[in-house]
Parts: sequence; C-alpha cells; structure tokens
Amino acid sequence: MWNITIVAIGKVKEAYFRDAIEEYAKRLGPYVKLSFQELKPEPFYGASDKMKAKKLEGERLSAFLEKRPESHVVILDEHGKKYSSITFAKHLEKISQPIIFVIGGSLGIDEPILKQYKNSISLSDMTFPHEMARMVLVEQIYRAVTILKEKEYHH
Repeated sequence: MWNITIVAIGKVKEAYFRDAIEEYAKRLGPYVKLSFQELKPEPFYGASDKMKAKKLEGERLSAFLEKRPESHVVILDEHGKKYSSITFAKHLEKISQPIIFVIGGSLGIDEPILKQYKNSISLSDMTFPHEMARMVLVEQIYRAVTILKEKEYHH
C-alpha cells in the first residue's frame, strides 16, 4: 500500500472540487493511504505584498517538510517534468515512500523550496487554480494505480 500525502496552500472552497477529490480518494482507499494537509495561505493586497506572502507560505511549507525527512517530496510546478498518465504511473511505482506532493497557492512555490526539492512535475502547460490542480493530481494518482493494478479505468 502506498503512503501519499498531498500538502497544499489553502483550502478547497468549491464543493464540486471537494466532491471529486473525495470520490477519487475513496476509490484509492484499497491501494493508497492518502492524507491531505492544508496550510494557511498568506493574504496579500498588492504587488508589494506578493513576495512577502510567497516567502511566508514557503516557510510554512518548509516547516512541514522538515518534519518528514524520510518522505520523497514531489513539487507541482509549471516548469516541472511532464508525464503521460502511463509514464507517471511508472514513475510513481519507482519512487520511494512515503511520498509528499506539494501544491502551492495562488502565488506558486517559493524559490528556496524549488531549489531544495529538485523532483518536480507539471500537470500541464496550462495553469490551473490550486483547487483544480489538487483534483487533477488525485485523479492522476488513481489513474496510475489502476494502470499498475491493471484495473478497468484507463483505456
């Protein structure tokens, strides 16, 4: 059984995203111990606040990750490596556990974290709201598991 944590800045506010995430999490139940950790987003009120807010969110992420040195950290980043669903499944199968996927907030992920944790993936060339990214990630983890277990889902 895989042990996967998804840590994200902010909460999932939209019910339709929450419902989809919960559905895929339920489907993953027999195969993956999946947990979610939501960290507080930092408010910002203008361009001058953005860098400070991003830095404070980065400090929260760092504090969370430093308490879990045994985990394999995967950052979701627009410049990360792109995978097909099949190659993502193979990648997931190879990486050590426990696994922590990190999703930044609306400002992205602070540069020191990107430098410290070199393993990053991109879900798409397009940018998604963090709530949608979380839903897509959980669905892709489910798809990867069904590919590896040869279950009917990925055609």
